[in-house]
Amino acid sequence: MAKNTKPQSKQPTWTDVKAKLADFDRAALLDLIRSLYSANKDNQVFLHSRFGLGGDVLEPYKKIIDRWLSPDVLRNQDVSVSQAKQAISDYKKAVGDPEGVAELMVFYCEQAAGFCHDICNDDEGYFNALVRMFEQALKSANELSADRQDDLVSRLNRVRTISHDFGYGVEDDMDFLLAKYTRSWRSSSSNPESLLAFVPGGRRLTDNGRSSRRGNRSFSPSRIRLRGNV
Repeated sequence: MAKNTKPQSKQPTWTDVKAKLADFDRAALLDLIRSLYSANKDNQVFLHSRFGLGGDVLEPYKKIIDRWLSPDVLRNQDVSVSQAKQAISDYKKAVGDPEGVAELMVFYCEQAAGFCHDICNDDEGYFNALVRMFEQALKSANELSADRQDDLVSRLNRVRTISHDFGYGVEDDMDFLLAKYTRSWRSSSSNPESLLAFVPGGRRLTDNGRSSRRGNRSFSPSRIRLRGNV
């Protein structure tokens, strides 16, 4: 019995699309972009951000982060860490300005910590994502000017302070990360004294940089656990 030799269809790629676009004149290309613009709100946000239109380029991304990290629980809105992180990824693709990326990461940490503090959220996956973003925000701040670093790290230090009551090792992890990155900055800063205020509480650090004081990892059973896509 003869085998079926029908060739499998190949998934189109950007190379295929680019070859088709080569035949478009200016009017046809503008018409295509207009169709894409009208088809999806995300496309509109992308183009507005890419061309610096509409005032604060970060605002639509912050709205998305706020919606998914700090939902209205009285309206049964879900939490989604992945949706909030996707907003940062979308900004990177649309603009990719390092300062804007760092700002969104710090904003993510502020919204997540504020939500946990206000609602008593005790979702461990949510906390793990917060700690990971906290470290990414510190790394991103490290690439910016000294003045911008100081501002962002000061805000992250407030996030660390708010997070001291969360349990699950969040306090210890944030203490360690803040001490690690501020120590790195002090070693290369022309004004190291300006960063000393960010070292966690003057606590003694062990040889590996971790705080010698352990945090409270217990939670009250009355705390609300919110389930969502993380």
